[in-house]
Amino acid sequence: MAAQKVPPGRKEPTDVSSEPEEIVTLDPKVQEALGKALRAYSEDIVNAPVPDKFLSLLARLEAREREEK
Repeated sequence: MAAQKVPPGRKEPTDVSSEPEEIVTLDPKVQEALGKALRAYSEDIVNAPVPDKFLSLLARLEAREREEK
């Protein structure tokens, strides 16, 4: 495998495994706000209706599976 060239102005990648691990913590209020925002976002996605196109595709797949049995 050939080595990739580093574009001008960019630093050569370093091996992070040899660097000491730095632990970063967030303020508990920030963590709570992020958690609430992510929870609300994921609930919107989970509760969104399935598009008709997907329902049609699923129905066709199920019909094909029944025919193969």
